[in-house]
Amino acid sequence: MYDIIVVGGGPAGLTAAVYAERAGKSVLVLEKSAFGGQITFSPKVENIPGHAAISGNDFAALLVDQALGLGAELEPCEVLGIKDCGDRKVVLTDDGERIAKAVIIATGAKHRMLGLENEENLVGNGISFCAVCDGAFYQGKNVGVVGGGNSALQEALLLADIAEKVTVIQNLGFLTGEKMLCDQLAERKNVEVILGSTVSRLLGESELSGVEIQSADGEKREIPLDGLFVAIGLLPQNGAFADVLELDKAGYAASDESCTTKTPGIFAAGDCRSKKIRQVTTAASDGAIAALAACDFCEGR
Repeated sequence: MYDIIVVGGGPAGLTAAVYAERAGKSVLVLEKSAFGGQITFSPKVENIPGHAAISGNDFAALLVDQALGLGAELEPCEVLGIKDCGDRKVVLTDDGERIAKAVIIATGAKHRMLGLENEENLVGNGISFCAVCDGAFYQGKNVGVVGGGNSALQEALLLADIAEKVTVIQNLGFLTGEKMLCDQLAERKNVEVILGSTVSRLLGESELSGVEIQSADGEKREIPLDGLFVAIGLLPQNGAFADVLELDKAGYAASDESCTTKTPGIFAAGDCRSKKIRQVTTAASDGAIAALAACDFCEGR
């Protein structure tokens, strides 16, 4: 039996492992894909304290090395569910069961993608999901934003201060974001809004060169772009834990600022939980808080 099992190997999960190991607990981190999480998609990150600039992959590697160096075990497998057995939690995986006194769920949230051919290959090579993270790379260039809600409009406004031109592509015949954001966007001379259209094809093989859009009447045209920011929502990865977590209507885990959940001994950290800001720094903060709370639980405090 481990003291703590962490489900998810992104910044929240790996930070939790570091803090728990430093507190003398035995820790197992389970991750179904790449250790490091969504940050690995960013070719360059400039908003992590202590690093003027670092690639997402390099930052993830540092986190992994730190957790391993302190004694945490990292195992690639998919978690299928958790059984609460009171003083022990049984974590069900595609490779059998793992048992711990406490569990930290740090599965993150995936960006909703367009579902187009070659999209995965172009993530980090012209396709991005975060203007705060990657906008500076498009200084004086032409970029597109897909989406019409608050997140998309906020991305477009930030990019309008950086890029030469911003093209907002919305599938509906109107923007769904707040009126104030719509009004601010309308005032920007370098922003074009295209309504009632969808991105039907991505142009470029190894690096994005533009998009093909299709209007509601079927007309297609190509738009040259240096970058494309996709802001059509997030998909929290909490479906397997609905019986031990309280989920909000969007699927995020309801937890307080101590990262506790409705189930004693089960904690939620990072982008998978309901919160306002989802950045690598806030994920790491959650990881530290959840780890210390889990240590207290293990010690009966």
